[in-house]
Amino acid sequence: MSGLTAPGFPEQQVRARARHGAAAAFPESENYGTTLYGEHGEATVRPEDAIDRARLVPPVFVPHRMEKMIDLGREPVCGDVDLTTTIGGFRSAFPFFVAAFGSTRAASGDLGEAVARQAGSLGIPMVIGENIVPVSGYGRMAEEKESSLLRRITEYASAAPDGFGGVVVQQSTEDADAEVWNLVYSDPSAAPLLESGRLAFELKVGQGAKPGVGGMTLVPRKRATELSSQYDVLDIYEPAEDSVLRCSSPGTFTEEILRQQIRLMRNNYPRCRVWVKLPPSRDVHLAAAVAWAAGADSVTVDGAEGGTGWAPRAFLDHVGLPLAECLQRLDAQDNSLLVSGRIWEGARAVKCLALGATAVGLGRAALVASDEDAETGLTNFVECLALEMRLLISSLGKYRVAEVGAEDIWTEARSGEAFVPRNG
Repeated sequence: MSGLTAPGFPEQQVRARARHGAAAAFPESENYGTTLYGEHGEATVRPEDAIDRARLVPPVFVPHRMEKMIDLGREPVCGDVDLTTTIGGFRSAFPFFVAAFGSTRAASGDLGEAVARQAGSLGIPMVIGENIVPVSGYGRMAEEKESSLLRRITEYASAAPDGFGGVVVQQSTEDADAEVWNLVYSDPSAAPLLESGRLAFELKVGQGAKPGVGGMTLVPRKRATELSSQYDVLDIYEPAEDSVLRCSSPGTFTEEILRQQIRLMRNNYPRCRVWVKLPPSRDVHLAAAVAWAAGADSVTVDGAEGGTGWAPRAFLDHVGLPLAECLQRLDAQDNSLLVSGRIWEGARAVKCLALGATAVGLGRAALVASDEDAETGLTNFVECLALEMRLLISSLGKYRVAEVGAEDIWTEARSGEAFVPRNG
């Protein structure tokens, strides 16, 4: 472990899953036979938001289970749930993707590479965040830091099974100046991903979990002058501290700018998928609709509960819509909608699917799990998450991720509503 911490996040539960895998989905086995469990029977994380407080509601009558039973010639079990899905044009072994970490120091070096390696072996897409190249380098030069973008791409590609997963490279205003997408698109190291249709570029719109303000990191004072030509550099710390605040731009967007940017991406990089990253903004539904209509293969929305980077306290606690509200406003229909925001266990993930998401992102959970065990931590964590999801989805009488829907969830907003059964 590197000493990584995640205040306000169920860090210890994630670390337990990284150590023990699927067994961590259950209470401690030594308590079996001596402890009686019911709701809140074990000291778990308290509900934090409307998604946590919502409940999955299995039916008595399960026509999908009947169909599955006829197909199998036996009663279906949770292992029959198929978690493979399509995420933004990529085939994924699970309805998960690794969310972007940006240029935060926490994800640099060995930890960022450990996440990439395990995500690749799991066959799930991985997003590489913005501002890595301008700050840490692309990775072609010997003196460039270990957190380079190229190192993460090559670690992922070397471990990924054929036909599954994909790498998504973000670009912000400063990245555009560094021609990040051009570098990746023409790099021989990325060619296997490009040729197999497993490379995407993601346009970052209005930042992520801290909407309206650009990415922020602390950098050594000696780099202040060098970086000030590209970034806003604020000297807000005591002179004895060897840190200054590096602030990037969130970019300027109108509906037409967003449309043109997506069209430009499709024209300039025709062999790549096009992803768009949106913050939890009040007009998130409009921005998503514009992106999909312009041809985006996927839209990712960070709820206000998300985030792995450095941010002002005021933004952490007071800015942006909760993920539950974002999901209520969005209408993906047949489009790919990816969401993130404190995803760490199966129930929250399945609830997001029921509320309209195609897949969920692992940000802090992926970093903490890999920090616990650089070789198998994320793999064990995903194994636990997958078991929970199979158990939950099968309890709903369904056996494919895409079958989970609004009828499977009860929310506070629906409390007291007259129940109107759906056909089927």
